[in-house]
Amino acid sequence: MKILIADDEPHIRELVRLYLSREGYELEFASDGQEALEKAVMLQPDLVVLDLMMPKLDGFEVTKGIRQDSDVPILMLTVRREDAVKVAGFELGADDYLTKPFNPKELVARVKAILRRADGIARSGVEVSVGSLTLNRQTREAALGGTSLKLRTKEFDLLFALAQNLQTVMSREQLLSLVWGYTFSGETRTVDVHINHLRQHLRDSDLQIETLRGVGYKMTMRDNPNGLSLAANGDAD
Repeated sequence: MKILIADDEPHIRELVRLYLSREGYELEFASDGQEALEKAVMLQPDLVVLDLMMPKLDGFEVTKGIRQDSDVPILMLTVRREDAVKVAGFELGADDYLTKPFNPKELVARVKAILRRADGIARSGVEVSVGSLTLNRQTREAALGGTSLKLRTKEFDLLFALAQNLQTVMSREQLLSLVWGYTFSGETRTVDVHINHLRQHLRDSDLQIETLRGVGYKMTMRDNPNGLSLAANGDAD
């Protein structure tokens, strides 16, 4: 497994190198955003560990550039703790978020979980069809009423989990475990962000994602596909 580490702080790069090299990963490094984007395109790593605050291009710009043609998992690192910053990263396509200073063992655990989840999905050939929605986890193809849907990696995985469990209430913690491959306390906001994106894709379809406040979400068939707005379900908690 090849991992690209992008951080402008030499001691962070060395710390990450020390712990991840022990796990047998092939590591590549970048010290600024421009180099990170170029190496992400050229080397096609299995995972990008990306600092948010870097010279030339920041982590948001790098993530946006990577997501133009790649679904490689991105783990974002930053000293910033504001929810708005985390949400912005998730909306651009980051898969996980770790705040500095961090425990190196937690970093290793998150890296393993992300790669394990990505590998499991890649080897799975399961297909699900619900109403007008069809999803193929092997080809990563999604279609609604015969029209192709353009979904980010975690949007696809989350939609698959909900469709596979139609009419079943799923907690945010369950969805984190199924889609992100682990549970991390206090970060369930990422599920809400992705749910809101999926609702936009489904707003004119025969499917809807309902919010059960304080519990979680469930996908259901819509009684009146052409007459009900998803806004009726309320925004994500």
